[in-house]
Amino acid sequence: MVAQLIEDEPALAHEHALAASRRAGRVGVVRETVAITAYAVGDYALALRELRTYRRISGSDDQIALMVDSERGVGRPDRALEVGRAVDRSTLPVEVRVELAIAMSGARLDLGETERALQELDIPELDPDRAFSWSPALFAARAAVLEDLGRSGEAAVWQRRALVAEEALGASEADRELIVVDDIDESDGEDEVPSENSSDTDHASDTQDASDAEHDADVENAQDADDAPDAEEAPAAGIHESDAADESDATDESDAEEGESSAPEEGESR
Repeated sequence: MVAQLIEDEPALAHEHALAASRRAGRVGVVRETVAITAYAVGDYALALRELRTYRRISGSDDQIALMVDSERGVGRPDRALEVGRAVDRSTLPVEVRVELAIAMSGARLDLGETERALQELDIPELDPDRAFSWSPALFAARAAVLEDLGRSGEAAVWQRRALVAEEALGASEADRELIVVDDIDESDGEDEVPSENSSDTDHASDTQDASDAEHDADVENAQDADDAPDAEEAPAAGIHESDAADESDATDESDAEEGESSAPEEGESR
């Protein structure tokens, strides 16, 4: 329910998260969910407390950026920087590392350290020529800092890059779907393309198919007498219905005889 409601009704999502916490408060993902919904409704103190509990239960730093932002939310940007610096960034997933850089930059802005806020965003993932899932947010954060520095021209460039990256990511998703469809329908599409002499080709193909069918029938009829199938196998294609019925009757009789020979004598245990 939290997943369904968090975007449109964060307050109601938060109530569901709290209900889950009352029933399973020692489960890490439950405390993480409470933290996320608390952050969404602006209860940063609760979010921070739940994030600490989640971190203690799971041993994971994957919500470190949210912790930094929650420290900012309660008015402690200095503490936010301390929390961010205490983590070994090389151990973090790329997405988390980028989110942390953005949060740290925001804390610098809270302290009025605009130049240092820009430096927080100078990370290897800041590649203007390639678009990743984290690129739009990172580019937009840099644009905001540049705007605060009064470098409006550069800010406009990075804002434009953020929009282009977002559009490129959307187009990439659409292309992947299109590729799948093309792969599935590729053979069908080729069959539907007519040639210049389509009528002649179709007639020749029909003639060849008829010839092949007659040849296959002759081969199957010739093999019927030589290659009788085993009793346990299904009748092969080409065997007449009467032949299949005879073989079925023979199989039933053979099974009956085996059943009689294997039946236990009176008083014998199965």
